[in-house]
Order: sequence, then structure tokens, then C-alpha cells
Amino acid sequence: MHAADTGDTPAAPPALEHFDPQSGSRLERLVFNHRGAVLLLCALLTIVFAALAATKLRLNASFEKMIPRSHPYIQNYLEHRSELRGLGNSLRIVVAARDGDIYQPKYVETLRRIHDEVFLTPGVDRAWIKSLWAPGVRWTEVTEEGFRGGPVMPDNYDGSRRATEQLRGNLARANLVGSLVGKDFKSSMLVVPLLDQDPTTGQRIDYRALSRAVEQIRGRHEADGAVSVHVVGFAKLVGDLIDGLMQVALYFGLAALVAAAIIYAYTRCVRSTLLVLACSLVAVVWQLGLVAACGLELDPYSILVPFLVFAIGVSHGAQKMNGIMQDIGRGAHRLVAARFTFRRLFLAGLTALLADAVGFGVLMLIDIAVIRELALAASLGVAVLIVTNLILLPVLLSHVGVSPAAAERALRAEQSPSGAMQHLWRGLERFVERRYAYGAIAVAVLLTGFGWWMSQRLAIGDLDPGAPELRADSRYNRDNAYINDRYALSSDTFAVIVKTAKEGCLKYTTLVEADRLAWALQQVDGVQTTAALTNAVRQITAGSNEGSPKWLTIARNQDVLNYGAQQASVNNPDLFNTECSVMPVIAYLSDHRAETLDRVVASASTFAAAHSTPERRFLLAAGSAGIEAATNIVVRQAWTQMLLWVYAAVIVLAFITFRSWRAVVVAVVPLIVTSVLCEALMVVLGIGVKVATLPVVALGVGIGVDYALYLLSVQLAQQRQGVPLAEAYARALKFTGKVVALVGVTLAAGVLTWALSPIKFQADMGILLAFMFLWNMVGAVVLIPALSQVLLPDGLQLRRANPWTATDA
Repeated sequence: MHAADTGDTPAAPPALEHFDPQSGSRLERLVFNHRGAVLLLCALLTIVFAALAATKLRLNASFEKMIPRSHPYIQNYLEHRSELRGLGNSLRIVVAARDGDIYQPKYVETLRRIHDEVFLTPGVDRAWIKSLWAPGVRWTEVTEEGFRGGPVMPDNYDGSRRATEQLRGNLARANLVGSLVGKDFKSSMLVVPLLDQDPTTGQRIDYRALSRAVEQIRGRHEADGAVSVHVVGFAKLVGDLIDGLMQVALYFGLAALVAAAIIYAYTRCVRSTLLVLACSLVAVVWQLGLVAACGLELDPYSILVPFLVFAIGVSHGAQKMNGIMQDIGRGAHRLVAARFTFRRLFLAGLTALLADAVGFGVLMLIDIAVIRELALAASLGVAVLIVTNLILLPVLLSHVGVSPAAAERALRAEQSPSGAMQHLWRGLERFVERRYAYGAIAVAVLLTGFGWWMSQRLAIGDLDPGAPELRADSRYNRDNAYINDRYALSSDTFAVIVKTAKEGCLKYTTLVEADRLAWALQQVDGVQTTAALTNAVRQITAGSNEGSPKWLTIARNQDVLNYGAQQASVNNPDLFNTECSVMPVIAYLSDHRAETLDRVVASASTFAAAHSTPERRFLLAAGSAGIEAATNIVVRQAWTQMLLWVYAAVIVLAFITFRSWRAVVVAVVPLIVTSVLCEALMVVLGIGVKVATLPVVALGVGIGVDYALYLLSVQLAQQRQGVPLAEAYARALKFTGKVVALVGVTLAAGVLTWALSPIKFQADMGILLAFMFLWNMVGAVVLIPALSQVLLPDGLQLRRANPWTATDA
């Protein structure tokens, strides 16, 4: 249909001399009467932002940005972080002998070199490193003369048989098997706590550089084939994620090629296809430059924002190109066609981009810094799209236009569609008929009910062992499986902080309560074992009494407790702080899956509520699993809040646009159906709700409403002029429906390239977003006519369109 058929703008005059350049809105006159200035300004901004992106933009990640800092658990951890070394951000490096065991002199020497190299690596908290070569790792035994002890590694170790036997004996006395020594005696571990800032420079630790330093150490010592090195920990995980991001550029190029192929297949016009892609790439450059100017970094999560900006830009560019092509096909001059398309679609595009911004902006409510930065980066991207794709692209097309052959082909395709397309349009138009409308609504209800039933099994948090951010066969997850198989104490630690007054952790009542907590946690399914000061005090008390098992208890005598704690601090200085006011009770978990963390949190919080007193408080939580449990709690709350806020915002925006609550229902229902089905798909694919997948539904809803804005605005404009529903929808389908389908396919194809990423959460996000983009498109072209038959039938009194969006059609 011709643009004039919408009733909002007159037909474009065929000749440029018949067009009044002073017509149109003030914004249109400002843009198109100064096209040269617009192009020059955009070119200068592109150069500036490209320079900023090239010189200041960095790839990194932060441990603290991944955690909800305002959550009480995290605040407890951060308040006592300096007293809980090893229970936060740390690396675990296991050195395994390929042949023989750990007592071979060559292995011990290799372990020493690795220890020294790790010790000197920037970012390492050197005072708290644990390994067989660390002087703080000690052995203790009870003799007739009392306690004897010393470093596990003999002071004068020289690789001789005598020194080796001494090392063997020290290990047996130190009880390190399963913690620092593998159960098969073929490997040993370095526990490497990390600092948040480099003490020499004051800068935040560069995890990419740290990961590369560890990889260099690994490479040097694995080269001779004597040992294998296995590394796990947040810093190594982030390093692997950042290394995986280097491949993102390939997927970006692939997404651009897919989008180019789809648009060209639709237009058969090289110049306009290249212009749409070029403007979308300019938007990406501007967005990256603004991110750098704001002092932000790209991390494994926000690196996906440029993909979204590019895909959204292509979709809106396709709408502008389609309008210009239609007018040129009817003989209008390219400048006139560009201006009339600008009049018809600028406000519709602006409203759609505002809806996109809503989807991103809602993410700012989530108390996780990495999500907020993603939201800010995406909001900047949407802001620049208003200029690059709603203003710059029409100006460029007003100079270049489209090829006459492509314009004629588009006109012929509209007036005489092919057999397949004709059947498709006729099939879609039948959904305004009562029986087909009710059938479509019934199917939607059944799908929504099934999706809701499936979504009840949607889990919060990780569902797989290891690092679900990476694929199961990644080096990191293979290393994690190796360590879990050979060590009794996993890297998934959940610590409850026992807080007392100074010297209060040595009181009998405090130790007994801490011991009861440790016992309660041991009964929880998924807890391997627990560790606390009470264990050490009990063993030292028995050792002080000739090793009698009758004394394997917590004595009531304060002097006995003081002596036990003093001896425990020699070998285990991390069991309590120097003032004896902070004491962790540590649970080692079999995994960090959501249900395991839920059980541990329930047990620990119930105990803390029942046993905390003014003299001693049980504070949750520290340790990697404790931090992840707090993150899961915030994600669970944010999931519901985010959905409510994004739908509330979209509903308000749709009401401002359509001025009809019935139209709002018609626009929003397809989004709700898709959201529910997306949750069901997450259950089927085994994807939990976590930091990585939390933004997906908000993005899908915010971007998905674009389809309704473009399609329904034309239909309502026709109905307000008295056109019957069937004809109004048919015209809307022909005018914007084709491009809505094109946009849905283009968006889905663009994000689906993420499925090739070695980073699993990126692949998951790509699959989920592709699903939402496609289903939102299908829902729009099928459910909008069906729901309109029920809520917006012929003759219904509709309010006049919003004057600000009167030209949306």
C-alpha cells in the first residue's frame, strides 16, 4: 500500500520542484535543509568516538562487580574480608606428577619453582599463600615432652633420600591429604588468595594479565612433560572468558554478513543494504566510544551489547529503507521519499527505541554492578541509534537513494506478490476472522499454560558442576573435575562468620555453639565436611593428654582452651583473627548448584536466628559458595521485580502511544506469551536464572514490543478513519508487516551467531534472545489480528491517536 493510504501524510510528489522544503516538522526542516552539516557532524563524531574506543577501551572484569554489594551477606563478608583471607577471591593451582608421586625430587623442585613464580605474580596476597613450600604450612605431633612441630617442607630439603623420608613423615603428621595433597599422592595444591588492588600501583587487578601470567607458568612447567598444572578460581575463569572474547569479533562479522544477506535478499539493492549496515556500524562505534568516555570497561557480559546495538540498528534501518523504496518506486525523488519516510516513521522509531531503552533501563534496578554497567552501555547504544538510524540513514538515503530496479521490484512485489507470499499474507489476514481468531487465542492460551507449568521448575543459579559460564569440555572445567575427583576439600566453600567481642571466640559457650553449627551443617545434603577452630582445639586438647580419645572434646577450663587456640594459630592462622573476635565456620560443598546452596543457606540461617545473642552473632556468609548464595537471592528477587517493572513500563509507553487500553492489551499479550515460553525453554535446555541470563527477558520484551508499535500503529490509524478491521490489518501487514517479519528474522539471526561462542552463557543468551525475537514476531502478526477481533472490532470507538505519534504510520 502507498504511504498515503495510512491517512497521516499526503502522497509524495513525483518531482522535487513540486515539494515545499519548508514543509514538515521543525526537526525535519532542521535535518534535511542542512544535510551537509548533519553529515559533517556525524563524520566528526565518528572519528572522535573511534579514537576513544581504540585508545581507552579495555577488556577486564571485577570480582566485586559480580556480587550484590548491598546484600547483608556480602556486606558481612566485605566488612571482615581482611580477616577472612582465602574465603573470597582466590586461585587453586594443582601440580600433578605425570609419572610417580609427589615425593620425587624432580617434582618437589618443580613445585618450588612454581610456588616462587606464583609468589612474585602481581595481584597475589603473598602472606596467605598455602603450599608444601609455604613456611606457614606446618605439622604438629604430640610427644612425651609435649608438642613438636615445624614446616612441612624440611628446612634443608636437598632431594636426598633422607630429606624425602622426612617430607613424607611431615606430611603424614600434618594431615594434609585431601586438602593440600591429592588423595592418590600424585599431586599437591597451591591456595593463592588474591588482592583487589595492586599495592604498588593502586590499580584494580587486571585479571586478563593475571590469567596470562598463570598460563605462562603452566606452559613453562608442562613443557618437559613431567607435571601437569590445573588451575581454578574466579580470576582464571574471568581470564578464560576474556580470552574467549577475542573470538567475538568473528561472530560480529558473521552476524553482519547474515544481516547483509537477509536485507539484500529482501531489497536486491547493494547501495541501500550497505548504508543500513554502515549506519548500524557507526552506532556501534559511537556506543563503544561513549563507554570508553564514561570510564567503563567491556567485560564478558557487556561485550554482547554491541551485537544488540547493531541488530537493533539494522532492524530500524530496514524500516526506513522500506519506506523510501516504496516512494521511489512510485516515482518520488529520493530526497522527497526520504523526507516523507522520516515524517511517517521517525516518531514510531523513536517510540520503539524508547521501548528498547525501557528494557535496558529496568536492569539498572538490579543490585549487581556488572548488570548495571551492561544496562548503561546498552542505553548509550539506544541513544546513538536515534541519531544514526533515525536521522543519519534517511539523510544518506536522500543523497544516494535506492536503485531504480530495486524500487520497481519492490513495487511489483507489493502490487502482485508471488504465489507463496500471496498465500502467506492471505493466511495471516484470515486471523481477523472470528473462528480463526478464537482458534489462535485458544492455541496461545494452551501454549501459555504449558509454558507456565514448565516454568515452575525454573531454577535460580547454576545447574551444572564446574563453571557453567564455560562449556563442559573447556580446560577450566576439566581442571575443576580433576581437582574435585582427587581432593576432599572442594573450592566451593560456604563460611558462617562467628562475631564476638575481643577474645570472645575462645569462650567455652562460643566454641560449643560454633561446634553445634558445624555439626548442623554436616547433616546437610551436599556438605562434604566442615572446618573450624573447634576441630583444632579438640585435637590439641586430646594431644595434650597423651592423645587419649576421652579428651577429644572442648574443655570447660579456659586455660586449656587458650592453649589449644594458641597452638592452633601456629598451623592454621586463618581459623580466627588476631583479636579472636572473628571466627569462620567453613562448610566444603560437593558443588555450587542452586539446590545445594538453598539447603545450606536454610540450615545456616535457621541456626543463626536461633543461636545469635548480643555476645556472639552468626553472620552469613563468606566463601565462594556463600557469595554465590547471596547472588542467587538477589537474582531471585530481581527476576520477579524486573518482569513487573519492564511490563509496567512497556504498558505505560504503549498506552501513551495508542491511547487505548484495548490496544495496549493487544500489543502486550504476545510479549507475555513469549516470556512464559522462554522460561519453559530455559527449563528444557537446563539453563538457570543467574547473572548471565537475567537480562534476557527484559531485553526480549523491550525489543519485542517494536513489532507491535510498527504494525498496530498503522492498523489503528486506519480504523480511526473508519476502515474495517480486516482491511485495516491487511494494509498494515502490507505496509509494515513484511518488514516486521524481516526485522524478526534479522534480529534472531544476528544473536543466534552467539551460539558458536566458546563462552556458554553467551551461547545461552543467543539462543534465548533468538527464540524471543522470532516468537515475538510470530505472536505480533498472528495474535494482533486475533486479539483485535475480540477487543478492537469494527465500529469500536477509538480515541484519536497521540498527537506526538500521529505520523507513526
